Amino acid sequence: MNLKQMPKEELQLLSYTDLTYRILKENKKAMNTPSIFKNICELLEYSDEEYENKIGDYYTSLTIDKRFVLLENAEWDLRENHSIELSVEEDDEEGIEEEIEEEEIDNMEPEADDDDDDELEDDDTLTLNIVEEDDLDEM
Repeated sequence: MNLKQMPKEELQLLSYTDLTYRILKENKKAMNTPSIFKNICELLEYSDEEYENKIGDYYTSLTIDKRFVLLENAEWDLRENHSIELSVEEDDEEGIEEEIEEEEIDNMEPEADDDDDDELEDDDTLTLNIVEEDDLDEM
């Protein structure tokens, strides 16, 4: 059902982001924040004062909702209308593989040694020194 054909009571049950989704879906084009919110305010019969008081919160709700994407021209559109193209060059593939190998090594847990559970060997200790920022300049 078209939003303009919906009774006001039904429209009031929808969130601003749900109304935005339907507006963008019906219009089939990207729109800026003020235009979308003006449409919502007209549908809900809000005054200009209510528009001014609520548009900031409305913008925040758009930025949080993953259904929407903000385009370079400061217009909002449905994320489903845009695809993300990832390209990896041959040189980058080697770097990615090396990073993955390093992460796997870093995430490996040392094997437990049942004989030394209660004792700490000197090799297993790490000494940390706290140095004041002024002392760093002198080094």
